[in-house]
Amino acid sequence: MLWAVDPAGEPGVVERAYHEISSKLVGTPGLLGNTLQRSVSDPTRYAVVSVWSSMAEFSAWEQGANHRGTTSPLRPLQDPERRPAIYTEVAAYGPQGPFDPAPPA
Repeated sequence: MLWAVDPAGEPGVVERAYHEISSKLVGTPGLLGNTLQRSVSDPTRYAVVSVWSSMAEFSAWEQGANHRGTTSPLRPLQDPERRPAIYTEVAAYGPQGPFDPAPPA
């Protein structure tokens, strides 16, 4: 997860950079998807949330040659008040209750 902020007087810059990067990431091994979340209280602030199939696949992409070049449009827009963070899922619930990580046999 990383946080970004539109520069003063330049609304939409983060959203455009997000679309530019995300279109290049389509088909990246292990990337299940990502979303751009906009703050309700401050519409200039965003969070980018990426979901990966495993920490190993994320690490391989992050350490790969294409990572820096592909994500460079968002780098100058990162929110200086927040650092990127990595979380791993430990539990999840859906409409019918807890998700079972193992499919029924």
